[in-house]
Amino acid sequence: MSWDLPDAISIRDVGPRDGLQPEQPVRVADRVALITALVDAGVDDIEAAAFVSPRAVPAMAGAADLFRALERDEHARYWALVPNVKGAELAVEAGVDGLTVTVSASEAYSQRNVKMSVEESVAQIGPIAETAGSRPVDVVISCAFGSPYDEDIGAFDVAAIVDSAQDAGATAITLADTTGVATPDRIADVVATTGIDVRLHLHDTRGTALVNAFAAMTLGIAAFDTAVGGLGGSPFAEGAGGNLATEDLVHLCDGLGIDTGIDLDRMIRTAGTVSALIGRPVPSRITATLGR
Repeated sequence: MSWDLPDAISIRDVGPRDGLQPEQPVRVADRVALITALVDAGVDDIEAAAFVSPRAVPAMAGAADLFRALERDEHARYWALVPNVKGAELAVEAGVDGLTVTVSASEAYSQRNVKMSVEESVAQIGPIAETAGSRPVDVVISCAFGSPYDEDIGAFDVAAIVDSAQDAGATAITLADTTGVATPDRIADVVATTGIDVRLHLHDTRGTALVNAFAAMTLGIAAFDTAVGGLGGSPFAEGAGGNLATEDLVHLCDGLGIDTGIDLDRMIRTAGTVSALIGRPVPSRITATLGR
């Protein structure tokens, strides 16, 4: 059997930010070592940190120190999450290569996550884009495939936010399945309204992240956020599982002949070091099977 699949996909590893965010704080030096290991494994886009209040997210303290300590690889881009213009200013000063900005399709989640309405959150994009200058600004739309708060979020609601974000200056769009409620059908419905020029950020709460990624690839999606070891889970959405594991997606793509540019064995070894950092096994299925 054959499928209409891309020859290659782009993977951005968000483990050092989204993955470690809900964990007990990890030393800056260890986070830098993790980022370096990801680059050595062939990951060329990494969400390295978040410029947020350390009181709100203690695990992301020291973002500027982290960027100062990084030994940059010219082939890699180092991204940072920012919630507002102040965060963007700090990130630009620290020398980030790109900014990610979260906007929610869920009003309830938006209030819990950033204490702003969806409209207020979208209004932040323009000033952040101006602050970014020539740097890319990727707007990540949380809860794009469903809300944890029983809200009815339609595919055209998501498409309207995409349009607003692009009008405000977003250079890229990522659709996030924040609580892992997506199914292949739901992904197809949303992508039919937004188009395929988007990145997907999938969580594995219900064990469907990998099948959703495959379904998305059959639709023409060729860019994904993943996290080493399958770490992550929003602290603002009860019960949210970790991200799709980078090594699990790489393993699938290797078997399908899809180029990721990432070395699977090195990723598995890196996931093993993450286990030591957080003090427990990582959720990644392939690391549990082949870890060494």
